[in-house]
Amino acid sequence: MDTQAAGDSWPSGPFITGAAMAVATPDGVLTGWSSGAQRLLGYSASEAAGRPAADLLASPLPRSARERLAGQEHWVGRVMLRNRDGGPVECRLCVRPLPAGDGRVGWLFEAAPLGQGDDRGSDPLVHWAFDQSPFALAIYDAEGRFLRVNTAMVRQLAATEGELRGLRITEHLPDPLFEVPQRSVERVAATGRPEQIENRVQVPGEAFPHAWIVHLTPLKDPAGLVHAVQQTVFDFSEQEAARRSLALLDEASRRIGSSLDVVRTAQELADVAVPACADFVSVDLLDAVLQGDEPAPIGTGGGLVLRRVAVRSDVPGVVAVGEPARYPESSPQARCLASGRGTAHRITDPEIAHWLAHDPDRAAWIRRHRPHSLLAVPLRARGVNLGVVLFTRLDLSASPYGQDDVEIAEELAARAAVCIDNARRYTRERTTALTLQHSLLPQGIPEQAAVDVAGRYLPAGSEAGVGGDWFDVIPLSGARVALVVGDVVGHGIHASAAMGRLRTAVRTLADVDLAPDELLAYLDDLVIRLGTGQECADAPPGELGATCLYAVYDPISRRCSLGSAGHPWPALVTPDGTVDFIELPTGPPLGLGGLPFESVETELPAGSLLALFTDGLIEACGRDIDTGLNALRTALSGPVPPLGTTLDLDTLCDTVLKAMLDERPADDVALLIARTHALDTRHVAYWDLPADPAVVAEVRARTTAQLQAWELDELAFVTELTVSELVTNAIRYGALPIQLRLIKDRTLICEVSDASSTAPHLRRARIFDEGGRGLMMVAQLTERWGTRHTGTGKTIWAEQPLPRPPAL
Repeated sequence: MDTQAAGDSWPSGPFITGAAMAVATPDGVLTGWSSGAQRLLGYSASEAAGRPAADLLASPLPRSARERLAGQEHWVGRVMLRNRDGGPVECRLCVRPLPAGDGRVGWLFEAAPLGQGDDRGSDPLVHWAFDQSPFALAIYDAEGRFLRVNTAMVRQLAATEGELRGLRITEHLPDPLFEVPQRSVERVAATGRPEQIENRVQVPGEAFPHAWIVHLTPLKDPAGLVHAVQQTVFDFSEQEAARRSLALLDEASRRIGSSLDVVRTAQELADVAVPACADFVSVDLLDAVLQGDEPAPIGTGGGLVLRRVAVRSDVPGVVAVGEPARYPESSPQARCLASGRGTAHRITDPEIAHWLAHDPDRAAWIRRHRPHSLLAVPLRARGVNLGVVLFTRLDLSASPYGQDDVEIAEELAARAAVCIDNARRYTRERTTALTLQHSLLPQGIPEQAAVDVAGRYLPAGSEAGVGGDWFDVIPLSGARVALVVGDVVGHGIHASAAMGRLRTAVRTLADVDLAPDELLAYLDDLVIRLGTGQECADAPPGELGATCLYAVYDPISRRCSLGSAGHPWPALVTPDGTVDFIELPTGPPLGLGGLPFESVETELPAGSLLALFTDGLIEACGRDIDTGLNALRTALSGPVPPLGTTLDLDTLCDTVLKAMLDERPADDVALLIARTHALDTRHVAYWDLPADPAVVAEVRARTTAQLQAWELDELAFVTELTVSELVTNAIRYGALPIQLRLIKDRTLICEVSDASSTAPHLRRARIFDEGGRGLMMVAQLTERWGTRHTGTGKTIWAEQPLPRPPAL
């Protein structure tokens, strides 16, 4: 007799109405016998009563049945019974324990011939529905062993129903991945609750792993007793691939393009693609893209040279990041760029063999790492080729690339290409703005003796772009110097251009020798005109603003006059190392209009340090202004070397920037550090003069004597003539008090001041005019001359270069 393992199913309940039923004592003696049992085996109730139930078996119960009955558990399975005439009757038998009341257990037997209880013989439609279902179906007994499988399951498991019957899943498929459905079958049989699991495994009937949805349903009789478990398996690989593709594209939209850096964006593309759709990914770009330029069209003949910018893999590539990547014309990279479409290949394809024959380095890499397929996709944005991305699969369990993979890779590459092109355009604009800004910043510190100076400009490392920060050092008359730091609101080329206009305006206004508050007022008017588009047609109206700090230092008096238009106060480091900030009446930012500016004057010890800076220095790293000012105070602290010793201001600038900033500052930073000097009083001579023309001769004599004391006899003739003309004009057209001052600095400076505000001007004297030639001669004989207005009048000055020392 062919018996089945314990737990064989009752497809439509235990039995149909009228099934054979019998009751036995704990010792297995029959005490009850139904009419259905009489029809099945031919014994009457009186003949069956008292007979051992085991006498009705034509063959012994299977081992699994005996174990379950010994444990007083129910059992269902196939048995071969013996009828009254001794003939065999194949049945499905259900044995259930019945409490006997004395702690022992009797038994209830229910039996049905296979032709009555088996779904194979009950209805052909049921058999056809099970066997012809497009889903893989299996029925397990209560111990998780195969009872039935349909044709689809036979195909998947590559085994017949006879070969599978009585085996567990893990006995047929020992892969640990199949332990998951095996445990699920056992839980459903034990709990009676259905389960659904998802698993990705490779079954014997498939060449590659598939994604499966497995439904496990308990099969119960009308009393709710679980007799078997039905398994329905659905291959949802296509749906899972679509889901993974959508998830990949969603992740790509979040992760690719987080910055406007070309190389970083390319690396983000490679990171997203591994391991989701490749084991090795390389991104190669045209050199023009890295420089911010638009690449020229790809030629149709010859090889292709790209630049490797990103790699993601556990194995090294043939080309290192940053190195040129050369591809012959037959390579997939060159072909996909020429066609503009992605291509999928197996390593065994003839075109790949042809390519590798002309590329021995990659042929060796393929022999070493054994990839089985690759996918080359162009990076194109706005109709322009930017580069190519190569996807390679090394895992032999992964399926080779197909057309679906090409479409996903093209979509991924298209999204990345737009981000790369945006980064390229940003690079071009940033390079242009940086070039413009550096051309507008001081190309060297002008010669002057009032201060030693060092400055730094750092563009923003963020995506905001280059801003409009600047600094400047402007020599003024009378050995003075102007120090300027400013910040134009906004970023990009417009901000750099506006910065250039403001820097030029400051230099022009400084030549007029305006006080800081007056200069800022004129500058405010200019910014208002620039903001309304009157001075800058290509700038959007209302979007221009700026801050500025303007300081004038006089090395003779050691006094510094400062004015601020919405700008941070400068730091002052005195020779003893004390660091403080010079408090200023901070005016409004430039461009608001209608509000006054004020300036203050303070005396600085010789050898002091002045640090002028923009807000990007103190507001970096997300800190507030007070925290930034304290950090700057710490960075500048320490005793200042005394005059006459070396103080490397360039090193100090670098030290301050390193202490205050990250590697990629969020905003532009301008820093200007100046060490003040005091002009030796022996190099300054001055005389108060009466308004008497007779004093001119005396003044010439004093001037000659002073030049002899300074060993500047070579300049006596021109200086006497200059002093004579300027003093005569002051006496004739000016007002008391009148003063003459001579300054020996890098040049010889002659200044005549008076209380009149009337400014002199050059004019061309006619042949018979008796005057009008004095200033013309001064202008011709001296290197520079000019007029500056003061609070008490004006000063006319002229400069001559000092004679060169004799060559040794």
